[in-house]
Amino acid sequence: MAKGKFSEGLHDLGNGAYAYLQPDGSWGLSNAGLIVDRGQTLLVDTLMDLPRTRTMLDAMRKASPAADKIGVLVNTHSNGDHTHGNQLVEGARIIASDACFHEMELVGSPSEEGSIAKAWRKFGKAGEFFQEVMWHRFNIDNIVHTMPTETFSGEMTLTVGDKDVKLVEVGPAHTRGDILVHVPKDRIVYTGDIAFIGGHPIVWAGPVGNWIKACDLILSWDVETVVPGHGPITDKDGIRRLRDYFTYIRTEAKKRFDAGMSYDEAARDIALDPYADWLDPERIVVNVITCYREFSGKGPDFFGMLDAMARLYFEHHPETHHLH
Repeated sequence: MAKGKFSEGLHDLGNGAYAYLQPDGSWGLSNAGLIVDRGQTLLVDTLMDLPRTRTMLDAMRKASPAADKIGVLVNTHSNGDHTHGNQLVEGARIIASDACFHEMELVGSPSEEGSIAKAWRKFGKAGEFFQEVMWHRFNIDNIVHTMPTETFSGEMTLTVGDKDVKLVEVGPAHTRGDILVHVPKDRIVYTGDIAFIGGHPIVWAGPVGNWIKACDLILSWDVETVVPGHGPITDKDGIRRLRDYFTYIRTEAKKRFDAGMSYDEAARDIALDPYADWLDPERIVVNVITCYREFSGKGPDFFGMLDAMARLYFEHHPETHHLH
């Protein structure tokens, strides 16, 4: 199965492989995966909050009795929409990259006072933006920050029954420690947030060149099915279009950097017509900032990026007066 209907819930990809999808794939609405063979299981990522993760795990148990006891949980990267449900996978080995582990340490639990999730409210337009696009959808109460129990750097191979599962570190790109989960026997790759399909990706860490290399790596593999971190199931065509996006954005950003434009001016000047059907166009600001940082070594801090993105979002959504 290379492509399928983008509908909520668990999708059987055949041969003990599953994808759990959350339309529309925008902020916080991430995907996950399950690999089953000979009674052994590996879960790829959890979801943003406990209720959603419980619903997902229940669906997996109904589809496969082996999912009653998840043996291994792989976190593809540190973002909460892929890790906040970790505590519900009791007794599992939790595996991530070294860089993912350290980034999770820095972020902390969304339920703790002083955490980033609670701090949004204190950061003006950035706080308003994330309440508008994301936090109202989720319940971050009672989340226990559950860290990976094992880490690696580079590559790691696991076995699930008779299947090899290859974990390949490709970050920093979206975050500092992104990994791909490749199942050669099934010709499937679970990409985490290295693939956004139908929505603009966001380059929190960069460099963009690393993301392009990750796309090239996927394209070099014998894979038929790509389960992205956000959006519908795709194939290599979806990865090619994503790679083209990054090449285009980096090229256009460099032209404007050389012309002396600010990142705000460049983000508003770059034509996004080829991607007019993609969600979350405000992310162009962060992507341009990351490019500019590559070109000059300078740029705003994390909350500065968020503020710039929020300003563009509210320009495009003036109807959200109640948040101003």
